[in-house]
Amino acid sequence: MKTSEIMKTQLKTFEGLLLVATEDVGGVLTIGYGHTGKDVSVGDRISEYWAEELLMRDLEKVESQVNRLGVARTQGQFDALVSFVFNLGIGRLLHSTLLRVIRNGGSKSQIQREFKKWVYAGGKRLRGLEKRREWEARRFFETTTD
Repeated sequence: MKTSEIMKTQLKTFEGLLLVATEDVGGVLTIGYGHTGKDVSVGDRISEYWAEELLMRDLEKVESQVNRLGVARTQGQFDALVSFVFNLGIGRLLHSTLLRVIRNGGSKSQIQREFKKWVYAGGKRLRGLEKRREWEARRFFETTTD
């Protein structure tokens, strides 16, 4: 599966655009639309074009990771899990109760409750993460294809 246009637009909203490398709330150096890694250094600057390129590369990697899980049956499920992994990393999902509940066929309320637990960064509950998890919890159960 591939990320929908709905998800790409929403991801840009969640991440925001940083043209200069900046530490996020968790202390991770970030640039563009949520790009992190060893290739990001203090003082780095990029164009909006390059931010878009980094986003597409990062999404390809995350899409591959989510596809390998074999749990997304709908576009909504795929988009929700891509958003989650893009934000927190595949390791957090692999070791989460969220993934266990999905694999065990948990109810809508159980799955949505698990998404909504992931709202802390740097030890603080963040409204931006609450909104993101609320969106993911809803999107997981949507059946639209775009």
